Amino acid sequence: MIILTKDFLLSAPLKVLSIHQGTTDMVDSEKIPSTCKRCNKSTANQKIRSEDVCGTCFAFYVTTKTIKRMEGYRVRGSKLQAPKKLLLPLSYGPCSSSLLQILDNHLQGQYDRMKRVAYELVVVHIDLFVTVEDREFSTRKLEQFKSRFPRHQFISFGLEESLHLEEIDWAALGIVQLSLNENPTEKLWQYLTSVRSPTDRADIISILLTRLLVHIGKKNSCSSILFGDSTTKLAEKTLTEIAKGRGITLPWQIYDGTSAYGIGFNYPMRDLLKKEILAFCSLTSSLESLIIFDQVASISAHPKSVTINDLMLQYFQSTEEDYPSIVANVVRTVSKLSVVADNIKISCGICGFPCIKNENSSQPSHQASDIDPPTDKSDSEKKFCDGCLKLVTVIK
Repeated sequence: MIILTKDFLLSAPLKVLSIHQGTTDMVDSEKIPSTCKRCNKSTANQKIRSEDVCGTCFAFYVTTKTIKRMEGYRVRGSKLQAPKKLLLPLSYGPCSSSLLQILDNHLQGQYDRMKRVAYELVVVHIDLFVTVEDREFSTRKLEQFKSRFPRHQFISFGLEESLHLEEIDWAALGIVQLSLNENPTEKLWQYLTSVRSPTDRADIISILLTRLLVHIGKKNSCSSILFGDSTTKLAEKTLTEIAKGRGITLPWQIYDGTSAYGIGFNYPMRDLLKKEILAFCSLTSSLESLIIFDQVASISAHPKSVTINDLMLQYFQSTEEDYPSIVANVVRTVSKLSVVADNIKISCGICGFPCIKNENSSQPSHQASDIDPPTDKSDSEKKFCDGCLKLVTVIK
């Protein structure tokens, strides 16, 4: 029995806190592990949003979500058909590596049941780094993936291969046409280091990477490119492209289907959060040892070297921890956007996405007539999208 004296009342907050703390410690020490809410058998050690599940059910959830997006590539009927070729860009990161793991098992399952498969994977790695040490490390890593997934064709290119693409307006980017005696690796490195803004540099690398992947996909007769982007990555891409002035291109960058380049873009892991894919990797020991995990730039340490991509990456990776629905809503909202075909005139000379005429533009040249006056400004606007026009202006 507690006697309510004056001394007790004065010290009550402290005593109540210690009583509550002791109760909490006792409950935690005696807490019994919860059972998986799906199989009701195993101990729960993972979460599917707010649902406690076991590792087996969690892995099944991730796999099912991914395979569901591959429904268009099922074995149909008894008639033999040539399998479609699909390009899978492999960065050695958790998302693309997990996608390769899941699709490898999916294909093995198709073959075990039907003795044939609906599609074949062409796995490509693009080296973004140019030092000898980095290239040697990348080569060794690719060999490890080949040994782990012997069913598939693996190819590798350096980003400097993009310098041979004729459809890019290199003069606008300030790059002189590559001569026979020049080293493309050194030329690309010198150019990128000359771009002062980290955001512009990352933007150029992203554009060259995408256009090189499209070129490789078409060259290898692939009908589609399978990106390992998670919901978190797609949300990051959405706000990043809007900030760069390319929001109008989002329908081609976020949707599953034919892209503006005439080849399919598909995102089988679009319904999964980044943290869920990381958890899946931790449950697959043979995969975890192969993966190179991301190192996010520190905003406080080097603010001048942080790009828009880094800011969005940090924001959404922190948001998905406590508010996953916000991340999903960003992607769900942008997926409702559509493109009016009548507004598509020509493709941008740099990124390759359509330059869409803005009917609500305040510029007289866009309101008065469909024919732009012969000025340098309108020529630039007609040749480049808003994002690349800004990029070209900054570089020059």
